[in-house]
Amino acid sequence: MNSAVPQTDQHTAPAPGQSGTLSRLVLDYLAVLRNERGASAHTLRAYERELLSFAHAMHTQLGIEARPDAIEHTAIRAYLGELYQRGLSRASIARALAAIRSWFRWLARTGHVQQNVASLVSTPRLPRHLPRVPSIEQLNSVVDSIADSEASWPARDVVLFELLYGCGLRNAELTGLNLDDIHWANDVILVRGKGQKQRYVPLGDAAAQTLRAYLTEREARLRAHAKPHTPQKPTEALLLNLHLRGSGRLSTRSVARIVKRIAIERGLPSDIHPHTLRHAFGTHLLAEGADLRAIQELLGHERLSTTQRYTQLTTAQLTVVYDRTHPRAR
Repeated sequence: MNSAVPQTDQHTAPAPGQSGTLSRLVLDYLAVLRNERGASAHTLRAYERELLSFAHAMHTQLGIEARPDAIEHTAIRAYLGELYQRGLSRASIARALAAIRSWFRWLARTGHVQQNVASLVSTPRLPRHLPRVPSIEQLNSVVDSIADSEASWPARDVVLFELLYGCGLRNAELTGLNLDDIHWANDVILVRGKGQKQRYVPLGDAAAQTLRAYLTEREARLRAHAKPHTPQKPTEALLLNLHLRGSGRLSTRSVARIVKRIAIERGLPSDIHPHTLRHAFGTHLLAEGADLRAIQELLGHERLSTTQRYTQLTTAQLTVVYDRTHPRAR
């Protein structure tokens, strides 16, 4: 194979509605992610966007019927350079490369290429941004005051905060919970994480108390919403949207809006989002002496290195305290 990517007039990208060889392989890979690996809708949309864009660029350079083994690492590096010239951030370029690497791993396993040439392309160096995490006192104050707020459904919103912060759930894990995922006898919640991986997380006393209060209101709302003499299909979703639209299940977008609104009302920064509460869960556990591997299990991290970010975060916070208070730091 030549290292240079051929570019001639006869090499054209697929026309609208027309699929090239690379594009078809992208769609095959997306089907594997969806059907065999249980990838989330968010992951599928991101991979589809990144990989079809890459396939289109390679079709333009190599032709509609180009095979993946015609792509060299220099072509991938050049594509990332084009993304940089378009003004994309390093984080966006790193995400694109991660999707391309994942696709090429699958291509290698299925015999479409002999080696994963994408692994030869280095990831753009990213600045480390440690998320700002509210203190234990701040979050306890927020959660304890939700019931007295002007929220449209305070009982539900307390549960929402209790599960995001008290159990460290991801937004999608929270909205995906069903009634039978609450195992009252064992005081645990069955959580379906990324790739349909399951884990159990403890259900604390405070969360259990708020859950029971919410479930009573949930049942009353469903009865009030039911039409007389019309059989109603019961919804299995734990957290319901206010007007019981569609399946009744609360959406991740609604959760993000609720979290931000309540946080701002309670004087927290405007950049608070559901994942901030998950970060706070891990950070506060570590600060209170929890074992790093236990936190890894609770958060459902596949790699311990992901959990170790909380060590960096805690160290950064300690540095601030040291610089502010120790006489030898001034």
